Amino acid sequence: MKPRILVVEDENAIRLALKGLLTREGYEVDLSVDGDSAIEQLGVQSYDLVLTDLALGHGASGMDVLKRVKELRPETAVVMITAHGNEKIAVEAMKAGAEDYVPKPFDNDEMRVIVKRSIDRYRLEREHRLLLDQIQRDTGFEKLIGSGEAMRDVFETIQKVAETDLSVLIRGESGTGKELVAQALHNRSARKNRPFITVNCAAISRELVESELFGHEKGSFTGADSRRLGRFEAADGGTIFLDEIGDMPLETQAKVLRVLQERKLERVGSTESIDVDVRVISATHRDLEGEVEAEQFREDLYYRLKVVEIELPPLRDRPEDIPALGHRFLEQVAERLGREPKPLSPEALATLTRHAWPGNVRELRNVLEQAAVLAAGESIEVGDLHLDGRGGPEGSGAPLPDGVSFGDAKRRTIESFERDFLLRALRENEGNVSRTAQAIGMVRQSLQQKIRELDLRSEDWGQGRNGNGH
Repeated sequence: MKPRILVVEDENAIRLALKGLLTREGYEVDLSVDGDSAIEQLGVQSYDLVLTDLALGHGASGMDVLKRVKELRPETAVVMITAHGNEKIAVEAMKAGAEDYVPKPFDNDEMRVIVKRSIDRYRLEREHRLLLDQIQRDTGFEKLIGSGEAMRDVFETIQKVAETDLSVLIRGESGTGKELVAQALHNRSARKNRPFITVNCAAISRELVESELFGHEKGSFTGADSRRLGRFEAADGGTIFLDEIGDMPLETQAKVLRVLQERKLERVGSTESIDVDVRVISATHRDLEGEVEAEQFREDLYYRLKVVEIELPPLRDRPEDIPALGHRFLEQVAERLGREPKPLSPEALATLTRHAWPGNVRELRNVLEQAAVLAAGESIEVGDLHLDGRGGPEGSGAPLPDGVSFGDAKRRTIESFERDFLLRALRENEGNVSRTAQAIGMVRQSLQQKIRELDLRSEDWGQGRNGNGH
């Protein structure tokens, strides 16, 4: 379904030019000549984006249109068009909920970039809202499952600190569910209806990390062809989750510390200070105390982040939770596939509880999703479980070869599983990427990215040059 845009502009030439530009980009475009008619349209039609002039000729103003959008559908993106010299009013509009603004005369390329970015943000927020609704239906603790003492301690801490604005540091191995804990803290706070923004600090290059976090001005560096809001600004009023905070460069840590201390930031290429109201939750699998000792992590930032600490136990330390987790994952994949869930045989369940789970809960989910898709029988048997590395199907827990670290083994295990799982799924769907993505519950673009990351080729799943499908 094409994204739908409402253009509100009283100047006929600009209105028609925008319709032509945006229609060529593949959008459905409705037009309104004034604010009053725009407000009427908003009552009968939903939009991905409203693009409105700030100063309309008569009747309701652009600010009135913005206010009405936020009353009816708060998640809809609004971009303001402003005359030269009215930038201060546009900034006020952004504080009132506008996504961005474009000064006249605008550049077509800049308009394309801002519109696409705003619509992408709208769709992400819509998906997030739907996911949050599903999570809240699933469980009071947002997909977190655990009956042992360690997990009960986690739940108790979440209950105690969620409604505060205290900074929380979540610690645990990769795959233990740190982001789920951060989401639970946000969902139970007074900020729950405001943005929850996730940043994986390990996935952003050193050159771009400050632009991602704090935004940049047009022309501030090569490739900065338009002004961009950073993740902190996007999270204003809500929560920002800084995952893998231990991978953040030292020079960036100082700027994050300033946001925590002063609640102010500056975009790259700007000297203007911007006020932000953000709760910071961070997570790491690293030994931050050791990083501080080695002067690779700022001590002052460490103590600012660690006002409250939550430690997530690895899955190997809570085997009592594997039956409940397994049941939940199998129900979820069956629902996505439109099938009845397949139960685990007693032997398969015993095998799962003996496995070392170097990839933790994430690995368990992946193993069970693969088994649910590919198991031929009415139940999932030991032979349907593709477990590699430490603690294989027989629970042997064979020692690692000399020179191979546990972290290396874990990465190889996960990568090996992903390759095997995706190849099997692609073969099942005759190499059609769209059909494969639907079958395994992935977004098509994410599956294509994973195929590139694993360097999978059409020959690998027995297809010719056109095996990627549609």
